[in-house]
Amino acid sequence: MKSITMTMVGREDEQAELVAFVKSATGQALVLRGEAGVGKSSLLSHAAALAEQEGHVVIRAAGVEAESALPYAGLHQFLHPLLADVARLDDGTRAVFDAVFGGVQGDPPSVMTLGIAVLSLLARSAEQRSLLLLLDDGQWLDDSSADVCGFVGRRLAGSPVKLLVSVRTDITSRFDTAALPELPIAALAGEDAARLLDHRYPDLGRQVRRLVLKQAQGNPLALLELPAHFADRSSDLPAEDLVGQRGVPLPRRLQRLFGTRIAALDERVRAELLMGALDGAGSPTGADTVPGTRYGMRDADSAVAAGLLDVESATGAFVFRHPLVRSAVVQMATPNQRRAAHLTLAQVHRENLERRATHLAAATVDPDEDVADILEAAAASATRRGGALAAVTWLTRAAELSENHTDRSRRLADAAFVAAHAARLGQAQRLVQAGLVPGSTESPASVLAVAYQALYQDGDVRSTHRQVSAAIEKLRDGGPAAVSIVGEATASMVGKAEPEEVLTRLVILLLAISQYSGDRAVWESTHELLASLGGLVTERSRLFSGTWSDVTRHGADLAGPVLQAAANLPDLEPWEVTRFGTAAYHLDILSHYRPHLQHVVDRELETGAVATGMVMLHQIMLDQMAVGEWAEAEDTGQRGLDLATEHGHQLFAAQSRAYLAQLAALRGQVGRARDLQAEVDAWARPRGLGFLTQVADSAGATAALSSGDYEAAYLYAIGITQPGTFRPYAYQASRTLLDLVEAARHTGRVEQARAHALAARDAGLPLLSPRLGLITYGALAMTAEDEREATEMFARAASHPDAARFPFELARIRLAHGVRVRHVQGRAAARQYLVPAAEAFERLGAAGWTERARAELRATGTPPRASTLKLASLTWQERRIADLAAGGLTNKEIGERMHLSPRTVSSHLYRVFPKLGITSRAALRDALSRTGEVAQV
Repeated sequence: MKSITMTMVGREDEQAELVAFVKSATGQALVLRGEAGVGKSSLLSHAAALAEQEGHVVIRAAGVEAESALPYAGLHQFLHPLLADVARLDDGTRAVFDAVFGGVQGDPPSVMTLGIAVLSLLARSAEQRSLLLLLDDGQWLDDSSADVCGFVGRRLAGSPVKLLVSVRTDITSRFDTAALPELPIAALAGEDAARLLDHRYPDLGRQVRRLVLKQAQGNPLALLELPAHFADRSSDLPAEDLVGQRGVPLPRRLQRLFGTRIAALDERVRAELLMGALDGAGSPTGADTVPGTRYGMRDADSAVAAGLLDVESATGAFVFRHPLVRSAVVQMATPNQRRAAHLTLAQVHRENLERRATHLAAATVDPDEDVADILEAAAASATRRGGALAAVTWLTRAAELSENHTDRSRRLADAAFVAAHAARLGQAQRLVQAGLVPGSTESPASVLAVAYQALYQDGDVRSTHRQVSAAIEKLRDGGPAAVSIVGEATASMVGKAEPEEVLTRLVILLLAISQYSGDRAVWESTHELLASLGGLVTERSRLFSGTWSDVTRHGADLAGPVLQAAANLPDLEPWEVTRFGTAAYHLDILSHYRPHLQHVVDRELETGAVATGMVMLHQIMLDQMAVGEWAEAEDTGQRGLDLATEHGHQLFAAQSRAYLAQLAALRGQVGRARDLQAEVDAWARPRGLGFLTQVADSAGATAALSSGDYEAAYLYAIGITQPGTFRPYAYQASRTLLDLVEAARHTGRVEQARAHALAARDAGLPLLSPRLGLITYGALAMTAEDEREATEMFARAASHPDAARFPFELARIRLAHGVRVRHVQGRAAARQYLVPAAEAFERLGAAGWTERARAELRATGTPPRASTLKLASLTWQERRIADLAAGGLTNKEIGERMHLSPRTVSSHLYRVFPKLGITSRAALRDALSRTGEVAQV
């Protein structure tokens, strides 16, 4: 048998790089990048030989174009020789591999989660001998596998594992942005090219030698293949034609050269080559493949003799001499020949759902409901494993093969639904339009796609509300039968939807549009329409309607169901989690959702559901702002803004800017807050996006308060709601209660301030949410004329069981209390309120409020103590960790409360010790006790 060998001529610099790479004492990754045929595979083989001499275990894999749409096909090929070691890993890591490779139903892991699992597996497998992973033709690796390889490659330092990848320069791939070190592989220099040609063909005639060197341009594959072609007088491709194709890239010319050899084979051998090429068989790298996953070519010795195939010395299997041979085989086959080969391969892979579906999709021409069902099942499988974009492709093909329009529309609607959640709104709209009945202009599914695009890309709430309302009315007026028929045409991604699913999707979208409008007339129209639907509206939709619209009027008794849902978030679809998360935000219980959001947000962003991931980032940021983690909130907000801008979601981009404006205002960054506020207002106000203009006005009020401009703060606050009332369906009306009260008091509008505090009490705000309860008691205390009432209300605020979850509001109330006590009871009595207020503002980074609290503290006649200054140097997160540690909690227990790893908690504590002038955990309580404020845990 002939083995695959190639003399290494030249490449001294590249060989030196590879020697250093293989012999390096630490793990690392390297990408070889060059054109087809330039010798990347030979360099990989050279590295493999070096590694084996060093005692490494070498595992080879190859990307194949035929498998580039199969999620994790490449990773499975790479890791298959190591999967026996999975049994030695912990349960959680095994579950990750089961979800990706084992067909076990569950949430698809994020790139980070799977990457960490792969690193664990590699570390376990490399305990005895170092590993070298070689990947040829990385440009054909499926996106899911390439992302994981990039993640792993960036984190190999300090491990006994190395990753070497080759990619072509003329084909884009995920490795282009993987941020891995690269080694460019150029064509051979003239002298080296001549040496290689003379070594392989010492008897070549002078004229042909000159022609080959000119034509090959230093490409090793061309240098080795062209002489045989020129010597073949039977070829129908004259040498002068090959030389004269100046505008045609060399790889395409070589592919045409291989085509002349393929044409000379008999039909049976060409059929074998075609099935091997279409199934990804015959990788020329010696890659370890998963047994039974690729077609094994047979009786193809004539192709070996023609220089198209080689024979693996280790296995005896036929392998393509070069990927260009594989491409030439496919291109030379007729459409009927390709379809026949795909049909045979579908039978070969009848036990592998996704491979069978891939071949059936290519083999089938006429509508076939059985094939469409298989493609639909494959799409569901891909979705569960994180292959959302592959699912869109399979669902679209399933729709094309559907035997009736109902099934075709349903599958296109499925594809559109997944595409929309992958932030591909334009594709979603095109898919839905393709599913319309001939001659019709709208369907419920098309309304969904059009409205998604109009809302999220351009912030259009006016026309989208009319369109979605009309679609709902049409379903309502058609009765239950119409709802059932259309519902069946818009199934969810996993399995069949309930008949009312399309109506539910329309209702949820209508609620989202109404929320962004923030307009009373729009919301009243929405509520009226939902009331007319009766039992067709689900309980969840009614819950979202109550919380998203106006918690002051409709939020009573809804916190219980939202908290109950928080206990079962892993069982919900990601978009359903975000819907409950929005409800939780309006009820100020988002902290119960945040651990799950942080756990899955990267998965959503990395597995294709970008829109859902961006909503999760907004919700994480809002909770970080609420609990005082402002530096982290800044990072989250900027990440959300970058993603929204990248994907053209202008609405989400404006929403991110609005939240960043609020954060800047809280931190006393008045200029930045006003710039962002103006940008949001200029975009949102003309579009009637009251939700965003209210956030902008809220940021304006907070920034003005921070800088002491109370008149401006008052004007911004009354732009949201008038004193003594809470404007219906203005969700910031209740949230800005303290802003309006404080601004009114400082501008002499004492009666308006009192009226507003009483309105909050009478509206029952303390019963709706913990934050609203805290600030209502604070507002009542600030505006009370009677000292006994003021004392009672301040005490209620300070003793509120959730007060510590809202440190900024609590500090404002303590500051106001301290100021009042100083005027009534004297300076000494005020310090117990002013000191913790000043410290809290400093930890948060609320610059304007910090200065105000310091001024009040100086007015008591006592400057801040040294211990106070030390505590003020801690960030909010460091202080919270210190408090919990002083209360006796372990690092693990602290981590569970704050959603951090024990190692991160430990790192924070070691930064805290020098700031407090202590050297041990045991000294924490004494250090914190000097201010009389140790957290109660």
